[in-house]
Amino acid sequence: MPKAVKKRGFDGGKLVNGRKRTLIVDSLGLLVLPKVTSANVQDVYAGKQALLELSHKPELLTRLQKIIADGGYRGDLVEWVKQELHVVLEIVLKLGGQKGFQVLPKRWVIERTNAWITRQRRLARDYERKTIVSEAFIYVAMFRLGLRRLARP
Repeated sequence: MPKAVKKRGFDGGKLVNGRKRTLIVDSLGLLVLPKVTSANVQDVYAGKQALLELSHKPELLTRLQKIIADGGYRGDLVEWVKQELHVVLEIVLKLGGQKGFQVLPKRWVIERTNAWITRQRRLARDYERKTIVSEAFIYVAMFRLGLRRLARP
């Protein structure tokens, strides 16, 4: 009998208790695919899970040319993306000797999307029992954002 997968965990690096969100967004910051995992899953493995889901949806891969990620996605994932998805995975690292927060090229896009999602009260904390429900609420938050933009006078 397979061991039950742990739904919650603790990430000592990011000091996150519970779950982590891995989001794939387009160049405008609009959601393509969310993946919610236990917080103790390393970013590389969570990213690989999200990209595996993306690879099963070829309609989302048609225009994909480059993936930009932070330093947590270094390592084997770069080569895996090149071989499996035939896309370049570019890692944007912090500048040498950087202290505190500094805007890095293209990284602000995902940070802005995270801020949009976190503004939704239901997503500010992790209330859900199942990860699929958390992913559904991320979709709902992005639908709401899009509808509000369309409804502007």
